Amino acid sequence: MWRGPSLCCLLAAAHLYFLSSVHSQVTAYVPLTPHIRNLTANFSTRTLHLEWNEDTSPLTSGRNATWEIRILYKDPMETVAVETYHSQLTGKRDNILHWSWTSAIPLECTSHYVQIRSYHHLAEDSSMTPSWSEWSPLAKIPDPPDTPQNLNCETSNLKEITCEWKGGRQTNLYSPERRTNYSLFESISGKNVTYNGKENPEYYHCNFPVLDNQRIYNFTVRGSNPLGQSESSISIDINNRVCPQTPTALTVINGSATRLTLSWSLSGNLTAIMLQCLVRINSSGAVRDLDFLLKGTENSNYSVPVEKLRPYTKYAFQVRCSAAEPFFWKWSKWSETKHHTTLEAPPARGPDVWRERSPHGDTVKVFWKPLPDSEANGVIQNYEVCWSEPDKVLVCNATVPADQNGTTITLGGKDYVVHVMAKNKAGSSPSSQIKSAEVLTGNPTTEEGFATGDGVSIDWRPDSEATCGYTVKWCYPNGPEHCVVDWETFPSNVTHADIKSALFQPGLRYNFSVLACKDNGYQLMKYVNGYSKELSPRTEPKVVVDHTTSDSILIRWELLPVSDCGGFLRGYLLQFAKGEEGRIQSKGFETELFNISEPKQTKLKISNLQGKTSYHLNLSAYTAGGIGPGRSLYVVTKENSVGLIIAIIIPVAIVVVLALVTTILCYRKREWIKETFYPDIPNPMNCKALEFQKGPCEGKANPKTLEMNPCTPNNIEVVETQSPCLKIEDTAITSPVAEDLPEDGFDSETESHIVVSYCPPIIEEEISNPPGDESMGSSQVVYIDIQTMYPPQVKLKEGAGADCAAAAGYKPQMQLPVNSLIKMEDTPYAEEYTDKAAGYRPQGNPPAWNTGCPDSPGSTESNNENASFGSPCSINSRQFLIPSKEDEDSPKVINTGWSFTNFFHNKPND
Repeated sequence: MWRGPSLCCLLAAAHLYFLSSVHSQVTAYVPLTPHIRNLTANFSTRTLHLEWNEDTSPLTSGRNATWEIRILYKDPMETVAVETYHSQLTGKRDNILHWSWTSAIPLECTSHYVQIRSYHHLAEDSSMTPSWSEWSPLAKIPDPPDTPQNLNCETSNLKEITCEWKGGRQTNLYSPERRTNYSLFESISGKNVTYNGKENPEYYHCNFPVLDNQRIYNFTVRGSNPLGQSESSISIDINNRVCPQTPTALTVINGSATRLTLSWSLSGNLTAIMLQCLVRINSSGAVRDLDFLLKGTENSNYSVPVEKLRPYTKYAFQVRCSAAEPFFWKWSKWSETKHHTTLEAPPARGPDVWRERSPHGDTVKVFWKPLPDSEANGVIQNYEVCWSEPDKVLVCNATVPADQNGTTITLGGKDYVVHVMAKNKAGSSPSSQIKSAEVLTGNPTTEEGFATGDGVSIDWRPDSEATCGYTVKWCYPNGPEHCVVDWETFPSNVTHADIKSALFQPGLRYNFSVLACKDNGYQLMKYVNGYSKELSPRTEPKVVVDHTTSDSILIRWELLPVSDCGGFLRGYLLQFAKGEEGRIQSKGFETELFNISEPKQTKLKISNLQGKTSYHLNLSAYTAGGIGPGRSLYVVTKENSVGLIIAIIIPVAIVVVLALVTTILCYRKREWIKETFYPDIPNPMNCKALEFQKGPCEGKANPKTLEMNPCTPNNIEVVETQSPCLKIEDTAITSPVAEDLPEDGFDSETESHIVVSYCPPIIEEEISNPPGDESMGSSQVVYIDIQTMYPPQVKLKEGAGADCAAAAGYKPQMQLPVNSLIKMEDTPYAEEYTDKAAGYRPQGNPPAWNTGCPDSPGSTESNNENASFGSPCSINSRQFLIPSKEDEDSPKVINTGWSFTNFFHNKPND
């Protein structure tokens, strides 16, 4: 229920807003500046006609408007009138309004300008003033007549003179009484002629009669109108201004097949001059002109003969004339064209003739070519064929219709001379003759002709016996089994021919035969195959893969048929590249190209390939006209078993050879390798020197602290760094069979050696060998102090006794020579360091020492219970079993000093 009043309120408010906006638009409206469309004048009535557009909006439709119009004279520059025009607005911008005004003076007297503005009555009070339009001038102002232009006077018949001129600019005067009037005045005779033609033509023409006994004429053309006048003059000699009229009534009169008479009419009294007439002859686009000099007559016909025409030929004739020199002025216009066909004549020559003998030679077919129109000289009705044996009477036995070009003659085992003649209404042509006989020849060669684009170029060697010329014969294919024969004949002095024909097709092979015409018949010289234009092959070769190996592919293909070659086959192009099926692997591989330049080759072996590899092959044929389509193949080479075997054998052989060489070298250097990489290390578990009693009171009464191995030692050299406080005298006990040992590489000049003899408890006595081994001599044990390899860290500022005790090193024997300890008794520390200077003594009961070696002097077998022989287990060792304290604290040096040159030197066995 509340929607109705609300809607009414909204509509009322919108209506009020619309009225207020319209009111504001009306009060603020300013009319547009009018646009003058056209301003014209009627000079006879002195009236100006003004047109302009209303240029208003639909809001002003039905309102009144006032248009204020102002007219201005240019000379003087003043406003002569201000007029008003009232109208009712239509609200259309394209509405056209019209207004006219009559001037007090002729409009031609001065230029008039008009402008306009408008007032639209849309409000009671409007303070806005409209704008004037631009001044619009009167478009056309009348002018006095212009000077006559291009004045020319001439005669066409010597009876009257015609003068013509152009009026020049327009005067803009249109009434009959204000138009420009022209007159032609001749000053010598004093005669005047008035122009009475139409107004404002392109050219004004006025005729003046030719006066007797007067050749010179002085003409003046005058033009005048109400605004002024103008004139132009010319002087002429009438004989020099003759331009004959166009010839009429052109007629052709036949004389013969090559001659006729042409006649025409020319009006006028031309007896005073000579005429020069030109006859134009046109035949199938070939134009030639014939020039004739004729005596002028009065209103007469003129005739000229036309010769050297072709029989039965269509011609077109035209004629024009002029005054001959010295009075030549200009040619007349060409007459109308007259078409005419000349009469027939007998054919100019006999037809071109050729013959083809049957394979058995019992018949011969005679061919001839139709004569061209230029030589037929008419319509050929038939051909007459005659033949006879040589030197016999000619008998005409056949008449062939004109639509046929050959006939067959039965020879009956004889040779004839055949004559062919063409006949039309005018007569027969000269006969063309040909011999049916053929001269035997050898094996003629086959050559290739050169394509010229529109024919075939052929050369042959001259033949001195060719008395009647040469003939080149070929054939156009006409179906699968038929062929249309064509030929050309050449004189005996010609050995080159460019055979051209409109029937030649590009890419089609033609077979030519070159024959020599001799007295006794025709002899075949050679065959020529040719193309008028070579094209690329039309089809692809049929190629297959014949055989593949691991490194080669053998392909075969069939020769292209001649019909598909398009030209002379020059060879084949083979492209191949690696790639998977369906695509060519172009990255990293370049496509290789083989040019097979032998056209008759049908196979090719591609070598140096990779085994078990995919290849793409493309074979295409090519001619001088281009490359034809290619046939693609995808081939995978076989796996290279020999290569695989070689690839396996070679590494195995190398390994075997290396192993053999290594084995030999290792065998020769086995001792060095053993000592270098695997030296003998004493096993403490096998040394009886380390067997102690469980207690001092247990075990044997004479425990064996150190026992010797069952071996006879050599010299033991003990090398010590010389101490300043202790000097042990050198003692050496040598076995009776002891041999001098080689130098071990120690520098005797840099280090002092203390040699302590290895001896039994009986000091300074030789150690005798056991009774059972007489060959063994006494041994000398040489101890090498470890300090020679590890330099002792001696501190001279500390007690000398400590250094001397440590310098004694490891000595397994219990008793040293007495003289080695004498010097120590005088020192304050002698007693304290006596034991230290004596070396290492592992046993408490020295008399119980036993070497453990059966052959040693102190062994159980020698029954010497009190024999003391030191530590027999270290005889072959170069290191102390228990190093001194200084050695334990000193840095350990790892010996890696074996040289590669040792490999090539044998070390003597120990």
